[in-house]
Amino acid sequence: MPSPVPKDNWRATWNSRDKRYQLIIGTVIMFAIIFTLPVFFAHIEKRKGAVLNDWLLARIPAHNVSVLIFAIIWAMILLILVRAIKSPSIYITYCWTLAFVCLVRFVTLSVVALDPPPGMIPLVDPLSSVFYGNNVSITKDLFFSGHTTTMFLILLCLQRRTDKIIALIAAFAVAYLLLVQHIHYTIDILAAPVVVYPCYRLTRWLFYK
Repeated sequence: MPSPVPKDNWRATWNSRDKRYQLIIGTVIMFAIIFTLPVFFAHIEKRKGAVLNDWLLARIPAHNVSVLIFAIIWAMILLILVRAIKSPSIYITYCWTLAFVCLVRFVTLSVVALDPPPGMIPLVDPLSSVFYGNNVSITKDLFFSGHTTTMFLILLCLQRRTDKIIALIAAFAVAYLLLVQHIHYTIDILAAPVVVYPCYRLTRWLFYK
């Protein structure tokens, strides 16, 4: 039997009342979070935070690898968008899990005030200005790593084995490169998967019992 075409998958999803609500409400929540981020980040940038004694980071010379970091990130975002076109469940899972993760990050970033690591080289990506606000240098968006979160979430949401292998390699690469550029402390990187996985399981439990 041939596989359903993407428009049939989306039509079936839209015709299901529960799935339709998941699509609409999840999308609305995500846009609300996106529009809140610039104000939130502007707030945390004004705080005085702690500087951690990071044994691993102190042994990695700082280099600017922004282009490579964002080349990997945007390539993986493009991949999951392509897969989501064929499978609405990928979009629903990604959207709701990311919403849960962002809410957790609002809490952790509010509670854990950190100053950037020594030798930090700011990331430069024109596309991300829509999330962080124009002409604003964000250096205290630290615990836990949003970039690592994105990569690990993509890994969880992708369904094909080959895609997952690619995503796993990409996630480790971005995590390491973030340390190379001294964007995050080691604990920021390690905490991201620990938070993302329960949020992912919560989404699966809510919508795919």
